[in-house]
Amino acid sequence: MASFEYVTLEKRDGVAVLTVNRPDKLNALNAATIAELDSAVRDVAADEGVRGLLVTGAGQKAFVAGADIAELATMGPLSGVQVSRQGQATFRMLERLPKPVVAAVNGFALGGGLELALACHMRVASSNAKFGLPEVKLGIIPGYGGTLRLPRLVGRGRALELILTGEMIDAAEALRIGLVNRVVEDAARVVEETEALLRKIIGNGPVALAMALEAVDHGMSATVEEAQVLESNLFGLLASTEDMREGMAAFLEKRQAAFEGR
Repeated sequence: MASFEYVTLEKRDGVAVLTVNRPDKLNALNAATIAELDSAVRDVAADEGVRGLLVTGAGQKAFVAGADIAELATMGPLSGVQVSRQGQATFRMLERLPKPVVAAVNGFALGGGLELALACHMRVASSNAKFGLPEVKLGIIPGYGGTLRLPRLVGRGRALELILTGEMIDAAEALRIGLVNRVVEDAARVVEETEALLRKIIGNGPVALAMALEAVDHGMSATVEEAQVLESNLFGLLASTEDMREGMAAFLEKRQAAFEGR
């Protein structure tokens, strides 16, 4: 297990579990925590033994309840830009990880916490989870990519309602609007259920997963024509991999594929 002060990173059988570990502060994100998240994501990216990442928060109350307000209150204009851009860079690196990333939202996901969840590829929520971007109540706006990712996920109108009111929604409403993929009724099992989903995903071809993530990520900001060119190029590139040969052979031979990421 890698050693950090504000996060933990545990690796087991191809899955890394990254936990924001400030339960006494409801896992609020300060500058040091963002820096440790950055280091942890880089560690996961470089580790060939890790095929998927689960992101969660310590304790039963919060995934991440927001940014550290005491720290934000000291910002000036230039330091405010720097704070925002550091968080944006870390969350963008997480979003662009060529390995599936699933958030297990085990309580409050507010402000920067919701933005962290949005940067993950998928979100699984406990039934007691709460979601919101309350920044306007503090006289600021989301600064870690929330104004970009939330509208793309749930649509402009719903995103603006959440951003402009600053109000929270529960897990059922988050599921209804497409903010989360699944809701786990037994809150104590949300990490377990999220890991089960992640392990199902990483049982597929690792190179194919990476290419699928790349196609979707670039396709979201490309024209239809540009996105189709990228998709066909990646589709063709996969035909050169051992994983494709193995996957198709396993299908024809009616056996489980043994992918090796090559």
